[in-house]
Formats: sequence, C-alpha cells, structure tokens
Amino acid sequence: MAASGYVQAAVLLLAVQLLCLGAADADQETGTVIPAESRPCVDCHAFEFMQRALQDLKKTAFNLDARTETLVLRAERRALCDCMPTNSLR
Repeated sequence: MAASGYVQAAVLLLAVQLLCLGAADADQETGTVIPAESRPCVDCHAFEFMQRALQDLKKTAFNLDARTETLVLRAERRALCDCMPTNSLR
C-alpha cells in the first residue's frame, strides 16, 4: 500500500512540473524581446553590486571596531574606578 502512495506522489509531482514548464514557455513566447544594445551589462551591474557590498562591509567593520574600542576603554575605566578614587581619574 505504501508503495502505491509513493508512485501516486511521484506522478503528481511530474504532472505539476510539466504544467510549470508549459506555463514558463508560454510566458517567454508572449514577452517582448529587448535588443542586446539596450540591455544592461550584467558583469557591470554585478561589479557595482560587489563594490557596494564591500563598502558596506568596510563601514560595518569600522563601526564594529570603533564600538569595540569604546567598550574596551569603558571596561578599563570601570576597572580603574574600582581600585582608585573617582576624583583621581579626572
């Protein structure tokens, strides 16, 4: 009994795939064709995207570095405050 359930599921999946492929082909046939001269350069857009991503990563790294430095200085200051009077730190 379980084997027939698997077969039915496989047949159903195959039918859905065929329907999807047929719908995709129909969409491509009715669409308009953009001439190659007016299409954007994929490599150029990918390069620009990667440049922006790299700039974002650099900015994030700088912000994390600055934040870490601030937190370390704050922790060192607290450690000093624990063992020294407050008025000697200023």
